[in-house]
Amino acid sequence: MPARDRIRSPADSLEGCPTPPPRSAVLPELPALAWALLGLSAFVVGLSKTALPGVNTISIAIFAAVLPAKESTGTLLLLLIVADLFAIIAYRRHVEWRVLLRLAPAVIVGLGLGVLFLAVADDVTARRVIGAILLAVIAITLVRRRAQKEIQEHQPPKRVAAAIYGGLGGFTTMVANAAGPVMSMYFIAARFPVKQFLGTAAWFFFLVNITKTPFSFGLGLITPQGLLTDLVLVPLVCIGAVFGLWVAKRLDQKKFETIVIVLTVLGALYLLLRP
Repeated sequence: MPARDRIRSPADSLEGCPTPPPRSAVLPELPALAWALLGLSAFVVGLSKTALPGVNTISIAIFAAVLPAKESTGTLLLLLIVADLFAIIAYRRHVEWRVLLRLAPAVIVGLGLGVLFLAVADDVTARRVIGAILLAVIAITLVRRRAQKEIQEHQPPKRVAAAIYGGLGGFTTMVANAAGPVMSMYFIAARFPVKQFLGTAAWFFFLVNITKTPFSFGLGLITPQGLLTDLVLVPLVCIGAVFGLWVAKRLDQKKFETIVIVLTVLGALYLLLRP
């Protein structure tokens, strides 16, 4: 058969073209400054889970700036789970299981609404909507506390409050991994002491993050490169978590709540103003 009549295969059509390297489990090629920022973020992840809820917004911003946006979500998710484990172990005796059970139905509904919202909204709209929700939640929480001074300090929150905060928490974690500030306001509204706050929040986020993990794998958000990056950063998460335990022991209730509220406001403003 003449050469010109031979049927060409797909491989023939690629002759002479550079072959892209296969996507394998290798660390991403990043400048030293980028690795330093990722390391700082990993430390903050650990710190946020054992001492300062809300500060994790810094990590979300840095990961999204240094890594591809979708991949950054999956990579950060695994580090959050590691930090959750530290918090669960440290505050295992300070968990309000009834509160978590009360939140569960609303969180599931919020997750579903988040999926629907993502189907019609772009990233900028999603961030700004969540930022506005967070600022509204902060304002409502502060007004509610002023109006309820006569209520006993550790009275559990009403079911209506659990439904509202749980729904917002599920929605925001699905849309932008931003449930931390919402749930922080819920636990502050419940007048939880520091350790009870951190222990209940630890189990809440651990269960939510574990639930999201299979979907992250299925959507390709967790990659071989991301797994190797996590292996490099996990020690810094552990250091941050241990340091957070030291910090938490030295925070009184008033200072703790003030720090949480300030960090939540900053997180909300970041989501609103980020281009």
